[in-house]
Amino acid sequence: MIVERLAGAAVEAALDDLARLRVEVFRAFPYLYDGDPENEADYLRSYRHNPRAVLVVARDGADVVGAATAMPLVDHEDAAQLTGPLPEADQILYCAESVLLPAYRGRGLGHAFFDHREAAGRDLGLRYAVFCAVVRPTAHPLRPPEYRPLEGFWRKRGYAPIPGACATFHWTDVGDTRKSAHTLQAWMRDL
Repeated sequence: MIVERLAGAAVEAALDDLARLRVEVFRAFPYLYDGDPENEADYLRSYRHNPRAVLVVARDGADVVGAATAMPLVDHEDAAQLTGPLPEADQILYCAESVLLPAYRGRGLGHAFFDHREAAGRDLGLRYAVFCAVVRPTAHPLRPPEYRPLEGFWRKRGYAPIPGACATFHWTDVGDTRKSAHTLQAWMRDL
């Protein structure tokens, strides 16, 4: 396994893998995102030519099995969706997604993803790291019995939810025919 932070043309070359992983991984609970390549291409355009964008990939041989992204919040289109008591956007590294195929979980790759992104945030002179996690009820009918929430992992990394800070995004859930609103809780730590 190799985990590496990409830059320049390597970011562009890995965006198709990131799109594929986003569709596959986010299809599962708790996101239940019924993604498609067109939406992914549109969403990922903000990473194409941004020199401050961070893309970390995990490879098993030549295969990309996981990826994580970040960039300064002021550069990301999601900034407009975040509301509540947050520091100034020009001080925040926004960790947009972390996707890893199930067979590779529990091997420390999630920590490596955060390590690389947090180091990039410090390199950029940012003071905080923020990410958003979808909020689903514990009794959601599509929650698998073996589902393990990630809150404990995030807290061990020093992140905590910011009371009153959240984002609302719209996507089509698996099994639905149209987009609906989803609330995501913002989590933050000092860099």
